[in-house]
Amino acid sequence: MPKDLYKDFADRYDRFWDKFEEHDSAYVRFFDTLFKKNKICSILDCACGTGKDLHMFKLLGYEVVGSDISLSMLAQAKRNLTKFGLKIPLYKVDYRKLPGYFDRKFDAVVCLSSAILHMPNSKQILKAFKSMYRIINDRGMLILTQGTTDKQWKKKPRFILAVEDKSFSRLFVIDYKDKGARYNVLDINHNSEIPGLKVWSVEYPHMFLKDDYNKLLKLAGFKKVNFYGSYHFEPYNKGKSNDLAIVACK
Repeated sequence: MPKDLYKDFADRYDRFWDKFEEHDSAYVRFFDTLFKKNKICSILDCACGTGKDLHMFKLLGYEVVGSDISLSMLAQAKRNLTKFGLKIPLYKVDYRKLPGYFDRKFDAVVCLSSAILHMPNSKQILKAFKSMYRIINDRGMLILTQGTTDKQWKKKPRFILAVEDKSFSRLFVIDYKDKGARYNVLDINHNSEIPGLKVWSVEYPHMFLKDDYNKLLKLAGFKKVNFYGSYHFEPYNKGKSNDLAIVACK
């Protein structure tokens, strides 16, 4: 994957949310419930982006470390976390090479918000899963999340309105291909003082879905893999679910 795919997007990535420090209550309960039930204490967010999930995990009282391949995203994460007085270790690491960088293990590794979809093929995603597996403690877990589901892949909506308010809108325009998709992100400022349109695009070479993950995670060594279709622990349904959350246990 490119060395810094997010260079031209990191500074406005957080426009997904009204406020960086606010977190969806169901999303918070989902992770906190999983971590408490499984006695998780230490967490590595191996694609931490701008640090929003690090902020949430830290406020919940967990030991957290962040890593990412993008220096631009790590710089934005540092700015965000410093603003709230949080000192969380941040490292530039390719999540396919975690054991060569960290000389310790974590109770949980998380790879969220479709970050795993940057992998170009099954060989590389398996390499990533094996890398994550090796730095997870016994009886620990890996958690993956993405918004692209079997339902979306089947229906292939061209446009998805992600954010809309009086000052700002974010529209996804999706070009579907044989195995993957190109997401074009259109940011529209409605504020008369800062008008304009900014466009950024990301390529997902291969769209991995439930059946792919079930096979590859077990090949990587994980013993049990659970799939959820929402952050309310609803079982994943290929025809109905709008979210895909995966919990793979060692």
